[in-house]
Parts: sequence; structure tokens; C-alpha cells
Amino acid sequence: MEVLMKILYAASEAAPYAKSGGLADVAGALPKALVKDGIDCRVVMPLYGDLKFKDTLTYVTNFSVPVGWRSQYCGLFKAERDGVVFYFIDNEYYFKRSGLYGFYDDGERFAFFSRAILEMLFYTDFEPDIINCNDWQTALTPVYLNLYYRHLDKFNRIKTVFTIHNIAYQGKYGLDILEDTCGIGARDAHVVEYDGCANFMKGAIETADKVTTVSPTYAQEILDPWFSHGLDGLLRQKQYKTCGILNGIDVDVFNPATDPDIAKNYDVNTFEDGKAVCKAALQDEMHLHKDGSPVMAMVTRLVGHKGVDLVRAIAEGLLQQGIELVVLGSGEAQYENFFNELCARNPGRVGVYIGFNAQLAQRIYAGADMFLMPSRSEPCGLAQMVSCRYGTIPIVRETGGLRDSIHDSGDGFGNGFTFANYNAHELYEACWRAKEGYWQKDGWPILVRRAMECDFSWANSAKSYEGLYNEVVNLW
Repeated sequence: MEVLMKILYAASEAAPYAKSGGLADVAGALPKALVKDGIDCRVVMPLYGDLKFKDTLTYVTNFSVPVGWRSQYCGLFKAERDGVVFYFIDNEYYFKRSGLYGFYDDGERFAFFSRAILEMLFYTDFEPDIINCNDWQTALTPVYLNLYYRHLDKFNRIKTVFTIHNIAYQGKYGLDILEDTCGIGARDAHVVEYDGCANFMKGAIETADKVTTVSPTYAQEILDPWFSHGLDGLLRQKQYKTCGILNGIDVDVFNPATDPDIAKNYDVNTFEDGKAVCKAALQDEMHLHKDGSPVMAMVTRLVGHKGVDLVRAIAEGLLQQGIELVVLGSGEAQYENFFNELCARNPGRVGVYIGFNAQLAQRIYAGADMFLMPSRSEPCGLAQMVSCRYGTIPIVRETGGLRDSIHDSGDGFGNGFTFANYNAHELYEACWRAKEGYWQKDGWPILVRRAMECDFSWANSAKSYEGLYNEVVNLW
């Protein structure tokens, strides 16, 4: 009988149980795709206070986890969803809180979680070939494995992969956290010490067998100080074990043919009628004129690195060009105030929703004609893939995953409009080209069809991960 490869996917959040960002989407969708391909992939995550579907969990056991000089209780629960087994690490002192992150003791909470991932293997019948850790919250797992578990029979063949979803968040603390909280003594402090700090992510980059990022371009960009938040020197040293794999999206969740939140369902053969109905409904909801103007939309966090400052610089110009603008998001007060004022000054041309509303986001994907993502940096980005799926043409800056997934349609083959340098002139020019394209009533549907036919499913990305896992298993 063929032996299945076994992967333990360690993440601080996973959809649908707990979600604050794109990591949860990946941790929910990638294991599902791997299991479909015959790999035994299981997920481990914390049991948060506001975890969804708590009533489906079953208790497995409990044990103690060393945290510095003390031992802490750890409960282990499990559940199965879409063929994937999820393990939940329970400690009410650390995790029974409202929200996932942003607490004074996050360093201690996730040092506990990283150690508990290894300790739980003593109490389950699951012996992974590879532990795939994600972001700084699980970054100490490969460190602990190499320092304290590697000599044990149960652990001596386990390989580790560390995935960077966003290098801006590294888990940086004062050096005093190491011995007292993490249990890493002076002899081993150099493994996680970087630039005078304890840096959890640095420890994982140092000790993991492979380091991956969420797009090939981002893997290159983080070697550059402009993108690396201080880690470029280390990453250039470790380039031999670094690669990028583009994320996918869950095409069952993001499917205009079945989406319950949009005004009319449609697919690649019926989008002309379907999108027209969805556009009219969106214009009604956002109080826009229905004069045939193209609708340009943004669904984003209203923060600087998402390129909102560029949009602010050209917004008046876009409206003068005859474009209607829809914005959904929240973030910095300066941007929230700007869009609210723009909306007040331009009734019928601008629709703004400050906050987040998942159902409205779906209606925007379906009803808009174009989708703006002029990010300063974007490790992968999922919104541009979702907008393609819904036939809404992305306008993006060529960075990170945006560069890998969206190609300019000027050559007659691309699926969107792109610009290279981070400035308002180039964004404006890309928007102008998109608007001109929209008025070519023969050409525009061809572009929409091409965008909708792009395959951004996890099936593609899962194949790349499988190749990586096979390589890692045979490394040593």
C-alpha cells in the first residue's frame, strides 16, 4: 500500500474557524486541496475564545507544555471539515480572549503555541513528515525542534518549511524574553537574535529546511531593503533555500455562478446579462447615477502601503474622466475622511462604505467594471484573483503577487491593466487606458471573458506545494 505523505500545517488562524486576514484563507484552502490530491494534511491552530463552530470539536487529551521555567496546561481538541483534520491547542489563560492578536503578551502566547505543536505529537497517532509553519506566530517551532527535540526518535526525520505571508510582522521582542519566556538559554540565543532583538521570524529562516513566500516575485523582492523590513541581509544568505509559490483562491467560495450575495448569478457564458444586473444593483445600493459610466472599485484596508495615497491624488481626475468610484474599507482617519468628503462633494459619482462588510464586498466584485489595487507592496494579494473570477478587470501595480497574477492586456493576451513605478501619474495612465478599453464595446467583453477564464484555483498552487514537499522530504 502506498504511504501517504503527512503534512502538519501550523497556523495562528484558519478559515472558517478564526480569521483576521489572508493567512486564514490559505490555511483553510491549501490543506483541503492537498487532501484531495491524496496527501494526509492536517492543520493545528489555537482554540480562541471566539472560535467559530466550537460545538463540533471533540476533546482528545491534555498535557503540560514548558514555557521558560514553568509548565502550562494544554488541552488538545480536534474536528474534521472537508476531509481535513484540524487540531486545536487550548489554554484559556492565553487564548480565551476577544480577538486573535494585539495583546501585551503575544510573544509568550505564541512561544507557548509553537512549543505545544511539537509536544502534541507525543499524544497523537499522527507523525508528520513535514511541519509547514506560517508567519512569526509559529516561527519558534522549527527552532524548538532543532534545539530540543531532534535527538528523539519520534522527531529525528521531521523536516520543516516556513512560509512568510507578510515580512512586515516578524515577532520582534527584547532579548530578555528569550530565557524567561521562550526557554532559549544564552548558548542558543544567537539562533533568534537579530539586530539587537529577539526576532522569531529570523529563528525560523535560520532553522527551517525551506523558506517559502506567497508569490515568486515577493521571494525576490524581500532580498531588497525596500521590502524586507530589515531582514534582507539574512535572506540573501539563505537564498539557496528560499522560493515563492503563488497563493490560490477557493473557487467554490468565490463563484459568481453560485454566490448567494449577488443580485444575479452568472458564468463565463452569461456574464454580459449577469454583470449588468449586478452593476445596476450596486449603483442603486451606493446611490450612483446609472448613466452608463464605468464603475471603478476598491475593497481594501485604507492604509498607505495599499496605494490609497495614489488614489487620493488622482480621484478628482478620474471623476472628471467620467468614472464612478466605489470604496469599501477602513483604516487611517486621513483616508476615511478623504473618501467621505469626496462622496459628499460628488453625489451620484462616488459611493463609500467605511468598515468591512463581506456581503457588500461580493456585490462590489460582481457589480464593478474595474478593480483598483495600486499597492506599494503586496506579498500575494487575493482580491485581484477574486475580481478576475467575477469578470471585474484589475488595475494593479507590478509588485509581489500582483505582478505574478495580472498581466497587461495591451498585448492582446493579458487579463488587466498594470503599471510599474509607484507614482500617481502611472496609475492615472493605467486607469485612463482601462476607461478607453471599456468604451470599445467589441473588445471589452473579450477581456472580461479572458479574466474569468484565468485559473487561480488552489489545485494549481497545491501541485507546486506537493513538488516542494517532495523535495524537502528527500533533502537529508
